[in-house]
Amino acid sequence: MKEICKDVAIIGGGAAGMMCAIEAGKRCRSVLVIDHAFKLAEKIRISGGGRCNFTNRHTTAENFLSNNPHFCRSALARFTPQDFIALIEKHGIRYHEKKFGQLFCNDSSQQIINMLQRECADAKVDWQMPSRIKQVENSPAVAEVANAAGRRFILTTERNIVIAESLVIATGGLSIPQIGASAFGYQIANQFGIPVTTLRPGLVGLTFATEDFHGFKGIPGVSLDAEVSCGGATFRENILFTHRGLSGPAILQISSYWQPGEALHINLLPQQDAQKILFTYRQSGMELSTVMTRYLPKRFVQAWCGVIFAQLGLVIKPVNQYRDVELRQIATALHDWQITPSGTVGYKKAEVTLGGIDTRELSSRTMESRSVPGLYFIGEVVDVTGQLGGFNFQWAWSSGYVAGQFV
Repeated sequence: MKEICKDVAIIGGGAAGMMCAIEAGKRCRSVLVIDHAFKLAEKIRISGGGRCNFTNRHTTAENFLSNNPHFCRSALARFTPQDFIALIEKHGIRYHEKKFGQLFCNDSSQQIINMLQRECADAKVDWQMPSRIKQVENSPAVAEVANAAGRRFILTTERNIVIAESLVIATGGLSIPQIGASAFGYQIANQFGIPVTTLRPGLVGLTFATEDFHGFKGIPGVSLDAEVSCGGATFRENILFTHRGLSGPAILQISSYWQPGEALHINLLPQQDAQKILFTYRQSGMELSTVMTRYLPKRFVQAWCGVIFAQLGLVIKPVNQYRDVELRQIATALHDWQITPSGTVGYKKAEVTLGGIDTRELSSRTMESRSVPGLYFIGEVVDVTGQLGGFNFQWAWSSGYVAGQFV
């Protein structure tokens, strides 16, 4: 088999992998990016509805989940959202802010991919794709192979043998397997004795047991503004009813904090006083459901009242026929609707993978393994997961940038 010697081999040609390749190439390091996919950076292409929510202006360490919440601070400080914005402005890519600091391309996410490809070309980065890795080795004997003094890793691919001094794992997580996600990065970690924290889908829709959700089966597509709380976190955005449960931005956000068996607490009238509203209509002859449809979607009100009133032992009737204590019960339920998910829709629909390479085993300054010199992990494969809104791409840019300074 043909042998290729490189300073840096990067497995994974997504956001983090390309950013690392660009920075390493700028340092005149010889770089090879290896990816098993036929199409480059599919996760970038499909993100943000095809317009790529490429960063968030307001990124801080508090926007990320990790068993070591301080780990991401160093990388985020050294390559900020403003740094990435400067890069896309250099390439003339027009963008806009949608909400909450979320930045999207005006036109297509393909512009981001094209930009990264051009930067890689300028940095003289080489590519090998599609190409699958068959074996990764690391031993003192490597330096004797092909006169590759100082080189630590041998990668046997379906095309050739790649010998490299530094190996970067930028393979992403398990989310969206239909575009090529795999467990390869975690397998490499296990091979080298590097711990991986518990993995589960993140930024994902939630499902419910049939008996708990039967009353809402008929309202898929209904969306409403709500405040959802669980696991010490609270998010206010839209929730969306689906055939299997709940989705929408607020649900995707809270899914990363939810643990099996925990109930969601949903405030259906955030920044309003349900009790005050109900007592305002205390003397009217209006049906309670009619009053509620002034604040919430009609189909949802019908479904919600059917379920909650049965739980409270109440029936729908004019507001003036309820006792004060009953109106208070209804108001409490509106501000704290509790419903317990049975699970998630899984990795197929999840935007990210929670958990990953244990950050205690990595240097936050370099992203290098503490126990295996020359081995780096970046991007989603690491136990750093952002909230919804461009934060995960910023982690990819930042972690890739940092590793690129040292590989």
